[in-house]
Amino acid sequence: MRTHLLAFCFSCFYCVFAHAQLSPPGLGETKTAFWSAVGVKQKLSEKNSSTTYVGTGRISGMEESNPFNAPSILVVNEELYHTLSPKWKYSFAISYRREHEYDEAVGAKEPATIQQEFRIYGRLSHTVKFGSLKWTTTLRQEVRKFYDDDFARLANDLQLRTRFKTQLHVPLDRAAHNSFIGSAEALFAIANDAEKGWGGMKYKESRFNLYYSYSPESLPVTFDIGYMNDLIGYGHHVADVSYLAFDIIINDPFSG
Repeated sequence: MRTHLLAFCFSCFYCVFAHAQLSPPGLGETKTAFWSAVGVKQKLSEKNSSTTYVGTGRISGMEESNPFNAPSILVVNEELYHTLSPKWKYSFAISYRREHEYDEAVGAKEPATIQQEFRIYGRLSHTVKFGSLKWTTTLRQEVRKFYDDDFARLANDLQLRTRFKTQLHVPLDRAAHNSFIGSAEALFAIANDAEKGWGGMKYKESRFNLYYSYSPESLPVTFDIGYMNDLIGYGHHVADVSYLAFDIIINDPFSG
């Protein structure tokens, strides 16, 4: 646990941040995973914007290393942003997620169960500039509601989750067409059990991203490719998952 805490604190000061990159969701305990997404980022007014994306994830399972082995998740996400000042921004979002849950081996291509999730969340972000660098700290609060494939209630059907994230954007040229991107994030959650009621707030996992972002001058598109390390649990019970990720964001397609 001490090693993971030190790694998280270290990354808080030295990791890099993507201002447009679509981070992978957690796909549970597996060896490797792959995340891909296509999004649209649209400026609505001087202080308001939106980001809409559809993403899919695949996993290897615990017995294999191929991140494309089995489908894992489908995500549809819509988020609205409002800029309060050059330093402060907040947003609200709604998300639908359809996740395949497998037996341990994931040897079979058919999932054991299907879980559906409806999520709403809000973020509050503070940004500090150091020359061309931008360091952002974000607090995100989520409400997650779960159903099975037939929309029946599950045993643990409601969760409140708090996420703390620190991030830094490092451009590689004056126009910021090329950037290194990444993040460090800690997640804590409290869940409602149908029989036992609400439990206590518990630490769940830490996520570390490292990305390269490219925004060509001739196209209103951003390409992101990167890696995420997801450390699930703590102490002697930690699952270490490696992700490959790729996303494409279309910028302001509806601007005149």
